[in-house]
Amino acid sequence: MELIILGSGTGIPLSHRASPSFALMVEDELILFDIGPGTLRQLAVAGLNHGRIRRVFITHFHPDHTADLVHLLFATKNPTLIHKRGPFTITGPTGTKEFIQHLKMAYPGWISLPPEIMEIQELDPRQRILKNYPKFKLSTGPANHTPNSIAYKVESRTGKSLVYSGDTAFSEDVIKLAAGSDLLILEASFPDGKDIEGHLTPSQAGHLASLAGVKRLVLTHFYPECLETDITAQCRTTYKGELILGRDLLQIRV
Repeated sequence: MELIILGSGTGIPLSHRASPSFALMVEDELILFDIGPGTLRQLAVAGLNHGRIRRVFITHFHPDHTADLVHLLFATKNPTLIHKRGPFTITGPTGTKEFIQHLKMAYPGWISLPPEIMEIQELDPRQRILKNYPKFKLSTGPANHTPNSIAYKVESRTGKSLVYSGDTAFSEDVIKLAAGSDLLILEASFPDGKDIEGHLTPSQAGHLASLAGVKRLVLTHFYPECLETDITAQCRTTYKGELILGRDLLQIRV
């Protein structure tokens, strides 16, 4: 599997950090995790055409994680492109269908796609779910952010595994989901000593990763306050494994 960090930032605009989104190539299948504003442009910068997206997994409905859904649907509906487009699926927590229906109502006629092009799937965030897809297995568990936040785990056919928490505070559920994984992507929104409910600091993220026994930890979703501090030093107080500070367009082999 090949991971590309499309956006390592937050909802605060920064010139060098886009809003959250991750592209994952599983064999030849392009998957997105979250689709914050500017995701489609970041895909183009990374050399990936949005028409190749086969699945979009949403962790929760906050704008910095979902705003480019509008762009994706609008671009897909373009009459010069839609007939070339293979089907794709948007998967998210309970409420995803209603969320997308409200977007359609806000842009009447402009982002509605035929069912043979776009499918919507909902997952119950309160349950541990296992789904088998042709090229990977997907497991889910609740994250500690909003009542419907979901964390995702992908396991390839070669046995490699990746977990993405989305936004979360410290969570035993995320620890269970990530246990023994090859790569764990966690947010580290605010620096140690400036904790915000629903989010992790670098040392809290490191502690979670240590308890999960993961091989590599990627930190991302940095607010400006966190970027002004020594993120590595804070995380190293609780985590001794391989540590990667996320940045836009960074590519990681899993």
